[in-house]
Amino acid sequence: MAASPGTGGTADASRVQFRIFGGVVLLSLFAGLVTDWYFLAGIPLVLLGAYLAVVDFRMLFFLLLFCIPLSTEVALPNGFGTDLPTEPLIIGLMLVYLLYVLKEGRRMSQDFFRHPLTLILLLHIGWIYITTITSDLVLVSVKFSLAKTWYLVTFYFMAGSLLKTRKDLELFFWTIFSSLFFTVLVVMVRHAAYGFSFADIHRVLHPFQRNHVNYAADIALFVPVVWLARGWYQRGTLTRDFLNAAIVIMLVALYFTYTRAAFISLFIAVGVYWVIRLRLMRYALAAAAVAGVAGAVYLVRHNNYLDYAPDYDKTITHTNFDNLLEATYKMEDISTMERVYRWVAAGHMVRAQPWMGYGPGNFVNFYKPYTVKSFRTYVSRNEELSGIHSYFLMTLVEQGAPGLLLFLLLSAAIFLYGERVYHRQTTPDGKRLVLISILCLAVIYAFLLINDMIETDKVGSFFFLCTAILVNLDLKKNEVN
Repeated sequence: MAASPGTGGTADASRVQFRIFGGVVLLSLFAGLVTDWYFLAGIPLVLLGAYLAVVDFRMLFFLLLFCIPLSTEVALPNGFGTDLPTEPLIIGLMLVYLLYVLKEGRRMSQDFFRHPLTLILLLHIGWIYITTITSDLVLVSVKFSLAKTWYLVTFYFMAGSLLKTRKDLELFFWTIFSSLFFTVLVVMVRHAAYGFSFADIHRVLHPFQRNHVNYAADIALFVPVVWLARGWYQRGTLTRDFLNAAIVIMLVALYFTYTRAAFISLFIAVGVYWVIRLRLMRYALAAAAVAGVAGAVYLVRHNNYLDYAPDYDKTITHTNFDNLLEATYKMEDISTMERVYRWVAAGHMVRAQPWMGYGPGNFVNFYKPYTVKSFRTYVSRNEELSGIHSYFLMTLVEQGAPGLLLFLLLSAAIFLYGERVYHRQTTPDGKRLVLISILCLAVIYAFLLINDMIETDKVGSFFFLCTAILVNLDLKKNEVN
């Protein structure tokens, strides 16, 4: 039977498009080999991405999720850097989503945009923009604010449009878990060649991770997710058995990251689980606030913080994990005491500029004059220009007291809404979906106490993704189908 004119025309057009794309692939490969500009071979991928962005940006969004555990940091000229392939995808998807909103905005539901968590988040971002204008180094703060913007648009607003149903969330889980578990296996095989040495953990992480803390954070925040995802599958099924084995492997991998914060974060996640189950979140948050304020007052009063100054000659880097743990509680571990060195400087910076701060991204550019010599360590020159190692203190220093208060308000609202949405669910599956987002966030917050990771694609993406999922679960009012 002869094909209809319409069908034949479509088939002919498809063949022409395929031939054109094949020609572009061959020309790009040839050009890359001849000129030694091997990046030219990536032109077909860029064109394919542009095509998907027009036809169905959902596919491109899940491609981005798959790439997060696989991305690598690349240094660029003039002190710039990027994450490949994720950052170009994030920026591209932001632009695509903004065009989509301009076209479909009137037909889109406004509930997500009007949700209290969204409004508080926008206040938080808005204050970042204000402190960018008043920044002591505006260019640095503009770079920070731009990165925050494309994370917000892509991982929060776009995710809010795409991650709504149980099927969406299962696809979300498997997309990220598959590439994350692959990186875990690769790193473990490499690390095994060095006898799982504490001193050699950094050398086996390239190109997937910057350091062992980022690697540990990625594993730790996904351990409770994998544990809960098991409940989607019946006992005795191959999928559930695989996830059971995956949890064991991930916990072993987590141990060999030799990251103290990772173990603490999982204990905190267990605690948050029971706090939510028992409806104790408001009391837990109040206790945390009182403890934080009391601790700060004690250290500042009569300069008590000076009593904790380390012995410069004893504060060293340890190459054995058991020695590191012992040195931590003796205040002799160099990474711990270098954090204290910067936290003390942060305290003096806050006293100098308490309201507007120094501008987003500017701690590292201004903290040296505020340091106290008695807290100095062997690595205090900070040649790698690393940050303050506490997201809460970083926010206070760079965005002033209003910035910290807005972030604390957002944080409290996330966990209070998480508890409320959890108890609204009437099925185990509904409760499980809420816990997936809230326990992932609990692990992230545990790391934020002594690290500043929201600005990285490996961790910051999950902060926005899980918050967006939580908002969608709240808007469902009851169950996710």
